[in-house]
Amino acid sequence: MVTNKNAVSLLSMLKPTKLLCFIVLITWNAMGQDITPPLDIPLKLSGTFGEFRATHFHAGLDIKTQGKEGFDVRAIKAGSLRRINVSISGYGKCLYIQHADGTTSVYAHLQKFAPKIEAYIKKYQYEKEQFTLQRYLKLNEITLEEGEIIGVSGNTGGSEGPHLHFEIRETKSANPLNPLQLDFAIEDSIRPVIQELYLYSIFRDRASEKTALLLDKKNDSTYVADIQNLGGTFGLGVRLFDRQDLSYNRNGVYNIKLAVNGSTRFSYTFDRIDFSDGKNINALIDYATYSEERIRVQKLFRNIDVDYSFLPKDAPNGYLVFEEGHSYQVELIVEDYARNKTYVRFYVEGAPYERPSPPPPKPNELSPYKDYLFNHDPYEVYLPKQTFYAPVKLDIRSANDTLYIEEVKQAQRKGFTLEAKIPDGLDSLELQQLCLAKIDTKAKEEENPLQYVWTTKKDSILKTTSAFTGTYLLARDSLPPSIESLNFIPEQWVSNYTHLKLSIDDDFSGVQNYRATINEQWILMEYEPKDKTLIYDLNDINFKEAKLEFRLEVEDNVGNLNVYETTLFRKPQ
Repeated sequence: MVTNKNAVSLLSMLKPTKLLCFIVLITWNAMGQDITPPLDIPLKLSGTFGEFRATHFHAGLDIKTQGKEGFDVRAIKAGSLRRINVSISGYGKCLYIQHADGTTSVYAHLQKFAPKIEAYIKKYQYEKEQFTLQRYLKLNEITLEEGEIIGVSGNTGGSEGPHLHFEIRETKSANPLNPLQLDFAIEDSIRPVIQELYLYSIFRDRASEKTALLLDKKNDSTYVADIQNLGGTFGLGVRLFDRQDLSYNRNGVYNIKLAVNGSTRFSYTFDRIDFSDGKNINALIDYATYSEERIRVQKLFRNIDVDYSFLPKDAPNGYLVFEEGHSYQVELIVEDYARNKTYVRFYVEGAPYERPSPPPPKPNELSPYKDYLFNHDPYEVYLPKQTFYAPVKLDIRSANDTLYIEEVKQAQRKGFTLEAKIPDGLDSLELQQLCLAKIDTKAKEEENPLQYVWTTKKDSILKTTSAFTGTYLLARDSLPPSIESLNFIPEQWVSNYTHLKLSIDDDFSGVQNYRATINEQWILMEYEPKDKTLIYDLNDINFKEAKLEFRLEVEDNVGNLNVYETTLFRKPQ
């Protein structure tokens, strides 16, 4: 036991920066005590912290809500509400609560907020006359008690099904921390599952195509791979998942460690991440396999020079070097947060090998360290430095007003700029409706293969700044959005109704904005793109007149406008 005197002596020895980290760690480690779960139902996970996603590492826990909406969501600790976000994408309806221990809890995809929060944000929605809104609150402007109901679980934003996305962040840095450190009651006695293990030969940081290794499961915890003689430099890739006792979802793992003769060659642990890590997620998977087979092989080596908060540049790169006359024991340990472990072991006898000759330079191969500008009338393509992670041969050509940018097997680090000259002779309406489009090569026969590309117009130029490889062409969106009433008809009395519900849709460029009024007064209509609905709460405003002149304007992304007008009647409340 450390006495107060000894504790003071220890703290006095620490530098200020280390002292801060020491205090944060002590506070964080104590957080698992007396925490109220965010939901009253048993916590079952459909997503874990650090899990590999298409464009990011998962920053929290996805907690299942039995496939439906409407469960009370509670503040895990007392705190101050610091941010309210209402969006039709991303986190949807989301709350951020700052706690006294230096952390902030985040609750996303809510169906609605608790009454006092709903009233607060609705006031600003009416002031700004917009549904989507982000509001930052002063400290203690709205305080919440531990266990207080803050909202209702839902499916808003980028959610693909009803659930609660829950995060814990370090308040000062806003970096996500692993919420499992809160010691929620989540039953987990199941070991991670190794699906497949692959071997890659590596030369000059370029990895060969993968070779699947035959795995023999010896017991509940251990696999053995049959590898005997190898010479040269290699890397491993793995397909794997973890699940908990009460959930069948295939989730991510907590810790991975690769060792040779007891020495660590590659390792990371998902205790915390930085949101910037996600921009390089494709550098940590076998992207060629992902693009062709849509399966995600996690690389256990780094042949691309990028940094991650959980995997610093000075960490071992995962390369396995086997030399003639030496014996090697290779061990892969995969662990979930409950400390269930799975092992893969194999032995290698170093074999003679000849270092391969450097491959001849490919003609027209682009360097990731240079800018490139390509002109293919009427198109111009600008690739800034580091568009790709490694040298790439990229075929760019145009024919019949169509631009072909070859889809490659390499991961694209960031988007590039694509411009197109606007053809002469267009009238004002044709000019307004003109845009860039991309051909969706994976579209089904019944679907429109053309995808709208976010387009700006300036000085006779169409432009998009987040282009990726594919086939582009000029397109025209000539149809306005559609509008349909769902629960009322014209001239109807709606005194007993709680809400008005309409459907809006646009078959190409998409809905850009909408505006609704009753008796020329702006009303708040909540938009849900997943089911294409707009809903107005009739209790928002007590109109003094029984006659309600309803008007809705909906505009798509190229400016096509549709207007719906009708008269309704409702007894003043």
